[in-house]
Amino acid sequence: MEVEFDVKIDAGALYDYMLRHTYSSAAGILGTAVGALGIVMFLMNGYPLYLIFGGFLLVYQPVSLWLRAKKQAQNPTFSKPLHYRMTEEGVAVSQGGEEQFQRWELMHRAVSTGRSLILYTGRVNASIFPRKDLGEKQAEVIAMISKHMPPKKVQIRM
Repeated sequence: MEVEFDVKIDAGALYDYMLRHTYSSAAGILGTAVGALGIVMFLMNGYPLYLIFGGFLLVYQPVSLWLRAKKQAQNPTFSKPLHYRMTEEGVAVSQGGEEQFQRWELMHRAVSTGRSLILYTGRVNASIFPRKDLGEKQAEVIAMISKHMPPKKVQIRM
């Protein structure tokens, strides 16, 4: 069985990936908790410094991620669609005559967001499959990932 599809990575897809990656890490969770604690401390004590500190922590991260996603989306790599081919052996991605291949055994994990499926090929590197681009092939892609990766590495919701 083989599944082929094309995806176009834009700033929205990159931002979705960055949000998921950041807020599922210890640093992202800790930053959010400390920011929320600053707001709570302001409500309890009324010191504006707590509000400024907490608000900064809660607003800075998503804004900086959005700006980074917009800048990264301007990279020539993302100007053309990426072609993916999932086979029994692994996943090939090609663009402009160049192809890279990674075996299923080397994949780290697969997760989903409301907008994308994310296949981690390394600790921080990933292939992003926007759901809008997958269309009818979404179920086939999920089936291929689920078939070839251990269940503990797959956290995908329809």
